[in-house]
Amino acid sequence: MSPELIAVLAVIAVALAFDYTNGFHDAANAIATSVSTRALTPRIALGLAAVGNFVGAHFGAGVAKTVGDGLVTLPTGVASLGVVFAGVLGAIAWNLITWYFGLPSSSSHALFGGLVGATLLSTGGIVQWVTIGEKVLLPMVLSPIVGLTLGYVLMLAILWLFRKGQPGKLNRGFRWAQTASAAAMSVGHGMQDAAKTMGIVVLALYTGGFQDDKTHIPGWVFWTSATMLALGTYAGGWRIIRTLGRKIIDLGPPEGFAAETVASAVLYFNALVLKAPISTTHTITSAIMGVGATKRLSAVRWNVAGNIVIAWIVTFPAAALIACVTYLLVRPLFG
Repeated sequence: MSPELIAVLAVIAVALAFDYTNGFHDAANAIATSVSTRALTPRIALGLAAVGNFVGAHFGAGVAKTVGDGLVTLPTGVASLGVVFAGVLGAIAWNLITWYFGLPSSSSHALFGGLVGATLLSTGGIVQWVTIGEKVLLPMVLSPIVGLTLGYVLMLAILWLFRKGQPGKLNRGFRWAQTASAAAMSVGHGMQDAAKTMGIVVLALYTGGFQDDKTHIPGWVFWTSATMLALGTYAGGWRIIRTLGRKIIDLGPPEGFAAETVASAVLYFNALVLKAPISTTHTITSAIMGVGATKRLSAVRWNVAGNIVIAWIVTFPAAALIACVTYLLVRPLFG
């Protein structure tokens, strides 16, 4: 095999490994609320999330193109594949670290940070800081604010509309409704997160000279990315599920439905309209905080929320730093 083919296969392998870790790391995004409210059993919720992620991946082409053709300009030749390889490894490492501590950090921002970190050390690589600001940093700030605000407003509306209902009947009804909102959340997660892996694979194929169009996504890339994300999701990320589902607020079925509905709407709008790669983790976590604040501010465990926000802030530079070290180690292999 040629050096180019070996390098491309190596990048595709680590991209799919990242996809798998993304699945079990971010499985909590789709199912934590449904599991904690007992709307769904854990295995049924994971199965639903896996199917939803698989379906959603097929609608994420716009996000994939943004990731593969807009965030960084790579050096030429095989060296560019070394940059991508190191960047994705940096994201995988940060995913595993935050998973171990049960912190719902953003796999998306870990990936972007890894790519930026490796690119900064490469000869001829250029970080597109304007695009990073518009497509990554600005949504990183805005999506949690939107999620928190809409979660608060929707939960207030639910409380007002059903103010005369019997709590027992309401909980049963919203448990059924959560099946739909959890499915919608899973599809939104697939639109965003499988698409990011697709963007990396296409980037590798283009820079390695195996396709001429840097925005075309072959059919097999859709299927493999969707499948790996679904498998990772079904494996489950129970440490993070416990954090999201139980440690921020005590969720009931109405709160779970409201949080999932808001997060799904934000994910769909960004994937289908803006084609912006946002964090599903930031979106659902902030929606949960907004929903919880309708009870009373003290209902939200702000110390836990504070740790999560710190992880959000640290993710991008931490993954970038890991990718820098990794790139220095693997650069001789991609010479």
